[in-house]
Parts: sequence; C-alpha cells; structure tokens
Amino acid sequence: MTAAAAPHGPALRLADGAQMPMLGLGVWQVPDGPSCVSAVRWALELGYRHVDTAQAYRNERSVGEGLRESGVPREEVFITTKFYPARKDPVAEVERSLKRLGLDHVDLYIIHWPRGGPTWAWPGMERAHELGYARSIGVSNFDVGEIDQLLATASVAPVVNQVQFSPYEYRRGLLDACRQERIMLEAYSPLGTGRHLASETVTRIAQRLARTAAQVLLRWCVQRGVPSIPKSTHRERIAENARIFDFALSDEDMAELDALDRTGGTGRALERKWW
Repeated sequence: MTAAAAPHGPALRLADGAQMPMLGLGVWQVPDGPSCVSAVRWALELGYRHVDTAQAYRNERSVGEGLRESGVPREEVFITTKFYPARKDPVAEVERSLKRLGLDHVDLYIIHWPRGGPTWAWPGMERAHELGYARSIGVSNFDVGEIDQLLATASVAPVVNQVQFSPYEYRRGLLDACRQERIMLEAYSPLGTGRHLASETVTRIAQRLARTAAQVLLRWCVQRGVPSIPKSTHRERIAENARIFDFALSDEDMAELDALDRTGGTGRALERKWW
C-alpha cells in the first residue's frame, strides 16, 4: 500500500493491486440532481479521479451523469459505492447501483456499516467481486474487533475501511490495526463536516503557510498516508481542496494537529453508533 505516480495526482496501491487516488470527491448529503451532477463534473474537470457515493445517498444517477458530462474516460476514474445493509443481498443491490450509475462495474464496493454484525453480508460482497461488479471490496465504520471477526471468516479480505478520520478523530489504534492487516484506512468527513475549519490551531497553521484550513486538514491526511474524500458543491472549494500536493506540514505542525485528537487514539470507528 505505497504511494505511486498517477496521471492526475498521487495514488495508493491497495493490497489487491488496485490504485486508489489519495483525494476524492465525497457526495454525502448532496441531493440527487443538478448540484450533484455539477459537483462531480467540476471535480473531474479539475483533475479529481476519485468519486465516492453510496446507495443510501440516493444520488448515484447524478454521479453517473456527472461522469459522462465531464468527458473523462471511465477507465481513468475510481468510483466507489456502498452496500446499504438494511437490504439483504449485496449482489442484487450493486446490480441496481450499476444501472443507476450507468456503469458495468465500480472500482470499490464497501459495506456502509456493520448493521446486523460484521460478517453476514461479506459472502455477497465476495460474490459481487467474483462476478466483476466490483474490482475491489471493503468496509466502512468497522472497528478493530469487527475487522478481526470478518477476517476470521473471509475468503477475500477487505482492502479498505472507510471511517471518520481527521486530527480531531485520530484513530491510531484502528489505523495501526488496519495497516497490520494490509487494509487501507480511508477518511470520510476529514473536515469534520466543516466544524474543524474554525479550529484555532488549524487556522493558525493555515495562515502561516498561506493556505486554507481545509488544505491543512487534508494535507495532514496525506502525510498520514490516508486517502480522503472531502465534500463540496462549490467549484472554487473543490479546486482549493485539490491543492494539497505542493506543500508540506512540518513535524511541529503535524505534532500540533495530532494533539487535537479527542478519541484517545481509539480502535473504534465511531464514538456513537447510529444503528
């Protein structure tokens, strides 16, 4: 899982050999329709090559439309969607996702959260992978114990665990456990859904470097080797969020940001589960 050169920015090699771009566009809470189509199109026009959606977001149609409108070749874009675990069959659901997206496969298909336990849906995920509907498979919101349970029964190991991760949610125990099992930790809500942008520490570092607070938070993820999927529906912010590969945070900056952690370096994926 090392960084590799890519035509449109750095990518990380997953345990199965796939290349995941370090920066993606997240579309959680973006309504299906013109705002989502535009955000995806703008991101791809600006050089993004990674878009993350989910069945639960109800905007897969718009993601597919934005991809087509961008004119970027499908093979250049890493598309993620997520199995909604209130449903019963990951294969049937990814078939529906592909119809909505207008694609014949996704690059990554992950269980959105471990509702009903961490193992029951995995045989269906493996089947989706076997059928070619998903080139890679993984999970989201799984803690260390849930990862261990899944690995004990899986024939194909997950290659990604997507969790809430930022300097304020620096889940070192979970990050270390995933790396030990060659599972890539991926950050959602790296900006704290906007809350972390007002941080005094983040703002001070950003002002000194003549960068935005968002760029500092995303650069912290880069230097921790963690891909991230910030959300925005504003073209200028989508562009700003991409400008994180031409500067570096110092060791002192990283230590200050690390100290913001509120989780105690936890192995949990969430402090409070919603299911």
